Amino acid sequence: MTEQATTGVQQSVTVPLAPDKAFELFVDDFERWWPNEGTHSLTKEPQAFVLEPREGGRWGEQDQEGNYLPWGRVLAVDRPRRILLAWQLTPAFEYDADPAMQTEVEVTFEPDADGATKVTLEHRGFEVWGEPGAEMRGSVQSGWGTLLERYAAHATP
Repeated sequence: MTEQATTGVQQSVTVPLAPDKAFELFVDDFERWWPNEGTHSLTKEPQAFVLEPREGGRWGEQDQEGNYLPWGRVLAVDRPRRILLAWQLTPAFEYDADPAMQTEVEVTFEPDADGATKVTLEHRGFEVWGEPGAEMRGSVQSGWGTLLERYAAHATP
């Protein structure tokens, strides 16, 4: 296993919102900023996105026929400081229900200067996939950067 497979991906953005509003945008208004053109989803034209901010809550998408397609589940919520998600997608981006094969996505919201919030996303645990985990890590690294930029663009006071 490479060292890269055991190293998490970390990305941060600062948004001009207080932590409670930054958390609300990221979690409660998830559909508002998550791209709907199929580049960050399991289907080409998802109908809706789901992020239920409670332990055991769903995290995924709904296809055009109304079928729920999970990406994982919510592990913990500490509003407005943190949300921890189980990422249950394989390196081929297919759902795997086995919790032993999940990686984790943790998003934290820290107060910054002038009422802004530093939002940090860490995706870790790629070693559960062995060598394919390093490839997965590389793929999600650029993806999370793009998604956080999109999130930040929607963060208006």
